[in-house]
Amino acid sequence: MYSFKNDYSEGTHPRILNALMESNYEQEAGYGEDRFTLGAIELLKQKIGRMDVDIHLLSGGTQTNLTALSAFLRPHEAAIAANTGHILTHETGAIEATGHKIISIEVEDGKLTPLHIKTAIDAHTDEHMVKPKLVYISNSTEIGSIYLKKDLEELSDFCKKHNLILFMDGARLGSALCATENDLQLSDLPSLVDAFYIGGTKNGALIGEALVICRDSLKEDFRFHMKQKGALLAKGRLLGIQFLELFKDDLFFELALHANKMAGMLRDEMIKANFKFLTHSPSNQIFPILPNSLISELQNKYAFYVWEKVDSDYSAIRLVTSWATKEEAVLAFIEDMKKLLK
Repeated sequence: MYSFKNDYSEGTHPRILNALMESNYEQEAGYGEDRFTLGAIELLKQKIGRMDVDIHLLSGGTQTNLTALSAFLRPHEAAIAANTGHILTHETGAIEATGHKIISIEVEDGKLTPLHIKTAIDAHTDEHMVKPKLVYISNSTEIGSIYLKKDLEELSDFCKKHNLILFMDGARLGSALCATENDLQLSDLPSLVDAFYIGGTKNGALIGEALVICRDSLKEDFRFHMKQKGALLAKGRLLGIQFLELFKDDLFFELALHANKMAGMLRDEMIKANFKFLTHSPSNQIFPILPNSLISELQNKYAFYVWEKVDSDYSAIRLVTSWATKEEAVLAFIEDMKKLLK
């Protein structure tokens, strides 16, 4: 049984394991003040091209989202998110548990636009309602779509005009930036969003996300918020070592390119077989619509999620590839699919 369920089934890239082993007996300061974490932060600032940002390393995506949003928002302020947004659907009410409502917006492709946000603002008119303050987007989105530079520029302009915080969930940012249709660079983000994070967990790290805070007004006392939310790790070095290894050369992007390539192979074969897709996705998640009979047969050898029922005979499945997905496994899936179609 080979899994295409997610991009974190495997452990971590061997280079990261080696780096952890080699530094294992070195004594270092705790709570992210070790030389590895400080070095990783400086390296990331160089890669981003902005030395004036604040960078904090946290263990996972949900922890990063809830720590950041609870720090950025006042008690009466709310976040706006697409109805597919991770904070809305897969974080067990973590944002609400910190006291902040999420305003859900129905979208077709996982992406928010200024018109979507305006709808939320227009519907919340006075102090008897929560105040929309933060716009939550993810890149790539939960259904595999990506934001292009024009998309972000339009969102950024709108948010600045209306004094909104624009926050980007980057759990799969590597895949988004390495997608063939992408025209964004990592260095573009600080001028377009107020805060974002670079996801390591889903791109070769054992654990870890790097939160980048760009807007000065959001930076104050952030380590206090991290400590209060259980995000300030005594052995913060574990995160620093991983991000040093991922970014000291192009490993981070090489791993994302591999994941996208494997998804691309699957996508191309689905297109050749004349299957439609639930959503357009150039990243490492694809959502082909297959006959239920074919899905049942494929599930005998492969693990994946049945994402959405389309009608009585067809359903959309989600196939996710990772930095470690084996090409032979992808080829085997394709060959088995072809045989079953005959």
